[in-house]
Amino acid sequence: MNVFLWGILPYMMVVLLVGGLVWRYRYDQFGWTTRSSSLYESRLLRWGSPIFHFGILVVVGGHVIGLVIPAAWTAAVGITEDMYHVVALALGTVAGVTTIAGIAILIYRRRTTGPVFMATTKNDKSMYVVLALALVTGLATTLIAVFNPSHESNYRETVAPWFRSLFVFQPNIEAMANAPLEFHIHTLMGMALFILWPFTRLIHAFTAPIHYLFRPYIVYRSRSGRPTATGSGPRGWEPVGTRDRTSGRQLERPKTRREARR
Repeated sequence: MNVFLWGILPYMMVVLLVGGLVWRYRYDQFGWTTRSSSLYESRLLRWGSPIFHFGILVVVGGHVIGLVIPAAWTAAVGITEDMYHVVALALGTVAGVTTIAGIAILIYRRRTTGPVFMATTKNDKSMYVVLALALVTGLATTLIAVFNPSHESNYRETVAPWFRSLFVFQPNIEAMANAPLEFHIHTLMGMALFILWPFTRLIHAFTAPIHYLFRPYIVYRSRSGRPTATGSGPRGWEPVGTRDRTSGRQLERPKTRREARR
């Protein structure tokens, strides 16, 4: 089981993630969107969306630092293990609580706002469940280390070496197998989230508006520059094609057949 979970499943996840992104780009470019529901409700969205996105950015940054940078590198610049863990636990707790608060607001909005709930698909519901579980289990690993220091396990000696070993195709299965149960659950939830990622609205995270840098300028005209009425007559456009091109004299309007009879 350990061989499958920590030696085979990660590569299956990568294949599904990359393959799903390629499939969506080739066959579902119009669906490559968040399917925004801001037209239905914006008050809760203005709070929940920034809180969630700012929190998740800190969470991602913490994962990159903790999993990619070896402990020897931080020690080389004078950061001791105690200093690292204090900062990591403090930032991890704040970022985790913030992100969960943001996703809670978004789920509450989607569940209680009628039009938004009607626009929610089964795919969205599955995504929210897996995303929430990944966030909750991640925060749980941090809170366990905060409130039960004796149970604390240094993930930089178990999960991090396993994660880096995947990139050289020599998975350190034993290191991951020795990690506590909460890290196993959180890692599995994370892999499940990445497997679902290309087939949900989360795909917008892989979109960058690069074409905005090269598109032509859009010309806007102010209302103050619109044509106004000429002379003291009624408001309207100046007549076109009713002046003699040589003398500039105003030509009379041709009479209608009824006027000619009079």
